[in-house]
Amino acid sequence: MNWDRIEGNWKQFSGKVKEKWGKLTDDDLAAINGRRDQLEGKIQERYGYARDQVKKELDDWSGSL
Repeated sequence: MNWDRIEGNWKQFSGKVKEKWGKLTDDDLAAINGRRDQLEGKIQERYGYARDQVKKELDDWSGSL
């Protein structure tokens, strides 16, 4: 799925993000507000993943929507 579409419908997709990455808080999701770079940073921060791993996981996740 196109990230612009996810960003535009962030309220709907934020629940799915929380299902996948449960360590993200509601405050995190509100601050991210659909911005992929912000989401990547928060996932890195909460899970300790490398940037490349986060990018791949987000690509896989968004492709499965």
